[in-house]
Amino acid sequence: MAPLASGRKTIKRKQVDEDEDAVPPQQELRSNGALEMLSDEEDDGDASSDDGQVDEFPEIIDESDSEDSDYDEEEEEEDDEDEEDENEEEDEEDENEVDESETDADSDDSLHIFPKAKVVTSKITNQPKTVYPEIEPEYDSDSSTEDTPNRVGNVPMHWYDDMPHIGYDINGKKVLRPARGDELDKFLATVDDSSAWTSAFDKNTQSEKPLTSEELDLIRRLYAGENPDASYDPYEPTTEWFTGKGKEEIMPLSGALQPKRRWVPSKWEKQKVMKIVRAIRQGRILPSKPKSTAKFEPYAIWSEPSSSHPPPLPAPKPPLPTNAESYNPPEEYLPTEEERKAWEAQDPEDRERNFLPQKYSSLRLVPAYDRFVKERFFRQLDLYLAPRVQRVKLNIDPNSLIPKLPSPNSLKPFPNYRSLQFYHSNSRARCVSVSPDGAWVVSGDEGGVVSLWEIIVGREVKRWKFEGKIGSLAWCPRTDVSYFAVGIEDTIHFVIPPNIDPAVLSLTLTVLAPATLPPAPTTPSPVKWLTPPSASRSEDTPILTINLPPSTGLPTHFCWHRRGDYLASVSTGGQQGGVWIHQITRRHSQAPFKKIKGAVQSVLFHPLKPHFFVATQQYVRIYNLSEQKLVKTLMPGIKWISSMDVHPSGDHLIVGGYDRKLCWFDLELSEKPYKVLRYHSRAIRSLQFHPTYPLFASSSDDGSIQIFHSRVYNDLMTDPLIVPLKILRGHTVTDGLGVLQVRWCSKQPWLVSSAADGSVAVWCS
Repeated sequence: MAPLASGRKTIKRKQVDEDEDAVPPQQELRSNGALEMLSDEEDDGDASSDDGQVDEFPEIIDESDSEDSDYDEEEEEEDDEDEEDENEEEDEEDENEVDESETDADSDDSLHIFPKAKVVTSKITNQPKTVYPEIEPEYDSDSSTEDTPNRVGNVPMHWYDDMPHIGYDINGKKVLRPARGDELDKFLATVDDSSAWTSAFDKNTQSEKPLTSEELDLIRRLYAGENPDASYDPYEPTTEWFTGKGKEEIMPLSGALQPKRRWVPSKWEKQKVMKIVRAIRQGRILPSKPKSTAKFEPYAIWSEPSSSHPPPLPAPKPPLPTNAESYNPPEEYLPTEEERKAWEAQDPEDRERNFLPQKYSSLRLVPAYDRFVKERFFRQLDLYLAPRVQRVKLNIDPNSLIPKLPSPNSLKPFPNYRSLQFYHSNSRARCVSVSPDGAWVVSGDEGGVVSLWEIIVGREVKRWKFEGKIGSLAWCPRTDVSYFAVGIEDTIHFVIPPNIDPAVLSLTLTVLAPATLPPAPTTPSPVKWLTPPSASRSEDTPILTINLPPSTGLPTHFCWHRRGDYLASVSTGGQQGGVWIHQITRRHSQAPFKKIKGAVQSVLFHPLKPHFFVATQQYVRIYNLSEQKLVKTLMPGIKWISSMDVHPSGDHLIVGGYDRKLCWFDLELSEKPYKVLRYHSRAIRSLQFHPTYPLFASSSDDGSIQIFHSRVYNDLMTDPLIVPLKILRGHTVTDGLGVLQVRWCSKQPWLVSSAADGSVAVWCS
């Protein structure tokens, strides 16, 4: 029967094709334009596609589901004949409909749904063309079929809570938020309108939207706990899909007993597993690498604030070639023979160009560039070392960075000129000392000569000659006695100057050469105190001599205690660092240190406390003599300390070094220097605070003396005022040595200096 059905279908398709060919295109367009679209409620009596009859749905034959059911051929033939009759009736109805549409199109020529076209002549091709007018959209249908005016999509609507609009329409214009009443208005609306409770709030449009009957029924079912689908019948009879002959299915479960292999371990599986284990142990099978569990953690790139730095600078571009780099440059670019020699004699860094222009008649005669590799290397350096960030230059006046210091004229008096000069013949004036009353100066040289002269007129009063060079001199600070100490090799001499008051002389003799010697100390000392007999005493010989232990060396530094009873000496050798403390009244010497780290350069007594300053090459240690312990260690940062001095208040210390640094320490502040001064061009030799004036001086091997104003305030919150005042020049640098020592006059702002050129100068204000 299948061939017969296909033949009938081909006959019908041929008839439809012939009908379509018979209708011209214009009539077909008009017939399509005259069609009417009916709603679901309207019915057209003429449209009788089914003759007003409803086809019944064929019943399902239970036998058709089975494989062994017999098909009745006679019934099948009758059904085919009925289908042929129905197809012939449908063909006749289609022909009638085509005829009716042609007559309707002829009668409705004046009705045009589409805009009428105009035929105009083209200005470009001069040929006729059809132009259709623009279509003006007019939408007069019910608003219930319109799409939602808010086109923001599926986004949280709380983003628009603080804005006057709730989104954007299809044209991109803002959809303003509709006015909404308060809770009282909502309540009154429910009283006036009984159907107000059947509406829901639409967040997209921010307005109340009425619910349909289907939605209300769905809500009722959900509240009642029923199935939301209204067409669902929970009491529908079950369909027996697997009931009947031939529909039985064999279930996978069985009631048979389990075999033994289900619970007894298999020896063959054990052998396979052990084979794999041995291969893993021998390394023939490598286990798979564990998968990394680290996941990419996203982060918000816009969460951090934008940087205020400018964008990185581009890489520097190489300079463009000029006319001089041409293979055939003009004649004025070619160097002469003198210019060529001058260019070759210059250093590569000083040359204006890194090449000499050369002239060739053609490009093929140009040889290989000999500096190609070097230029590429320097270009790579430029790219690698080019700054990537532009440095912002600060427009700061350099003068504003200089601290505002008081004028030196307002800080007078201070020494500013040389008043007199005294010379040691053919020797270096290594040390100098001033008497406590400020009237006398004693100076020593490397020839063993010690001279006493007046500070006001510069007249030499007395001269002593010792064997060996003079290492240091120190006048006793007591005002009721008058004597000074002279240090030579392994010996310290105490000398009384001439022409002093008889009362002062008798007291000085009582201190240095008493009639009854004090008792000997319990602990013996290697230092010997010697006093010549009274018969052999004279002004040319010392009144007292201290013999230091052998190999102690030359005493290079003396320091008196403020009471004048203790004298500390530092020598160049010795096992105890060369430090000895001598007590004059008891005629006893002791070494405060059994062992000390580093070579001692200088020592000082604290002016108010029982503290003792010891300066080694790189550190300054402060010891408490009464408690015999280390108090503090200062770190000036100097490679080699040369000298130091303490302020009369005892709270400040200055340290000078051979590396040209001068460090100011605030002993109450820190172990590091408060201020570091670098005013000398060569090594600092000596420095000292003035005992009464706010001044201190430093001398150096550059032959100059620096005078500073140093005012220390009682207020701990105020920093010391350090102002450079004057540079004194007058000494000659000899054999690389300049001013070796400076000392202040106690009662005047005068300075005494001794230098390597053998001169001793007095600088006055």
